[in-house]
Amino acid sequence: MKKVAVLLVEDEYDFGFILKQYLEMYEFNVHWYQNPIQALNDFTVVNQCDIAILDVMLPEMDGFTLAKKLQEKNDFPFLFLTAKNQQIDRILGLKLGADDYISKPCDPEELILRIKNILNRKGYKSVNDEILIGSYVFKPKQLILQHSDIDYQLTEREVSLLLLLTQYNSKVVTREIILQHVWKNTDYFTGRSMDVFISRLRKYFQNDDRIKIQSIRGVGFHVVFPVD
Repeated sequence: MKKVAVLLVEDEYDFGFILKQYLEMYEFNVHWYQNPIQALNDFTVVNQCDIAILDVMLPEMDGFTLAKKLQEKNDFPFLFLTAKNQQIDRILGLKLGADDYISKPCDPEELILRIKNILNRKGYKSVNDEILIGSYVFKPKQLILQHSDIDYQLTEREVSLLLLLTQYNSKVVTREIILQHVWKNTDYFTGRSMDVFISRLRKYFQNDDRIKIQSIRGVGFHVVFPVD
């Protein structure tokens, strides 16, 4: 299977080197540039990449400008990775069409999960078409969860939430990670909306009592998705 090609533009050498090594551990093909102009002018790489990770604070050209110019060459998904955490910067990044916005320092494992879920939503061939969850078959590209002869038609947000939970199988996922990734907002009302979606998923999975999305008060959820 073809490796996912990642365009990484990060000017900090130590951080960029570590991030490149970590991504390659997960079988990504990483093209790393410290200079945005060089990345932009490497047409061969830009045209073959599947996703871009862009720092905002870059020399010669900021990440927002770089994103605009890259989109003219290749309409691939991209996310911003930056030390800037101001709300106005996050809003600007999302208005530009960014699929995610992650503040540094970040957990590399969380970054991997976010990349995988972006690719899942975009329907890339490198991501499984079907995910087995106990006696259920989850088809994210078709927005369908199947059990026996029953098809549950999911919303895009339900798919995004379920994709994230599958990445945390047998682990604990915090409420903050879910809210930031799926809703991109962590306020009280968004948290209540998330609880409604979690309850909905539990109802979908009621035909297999091995499947658990257990609440951990004040923390998040412990996910148990057995694979038959």
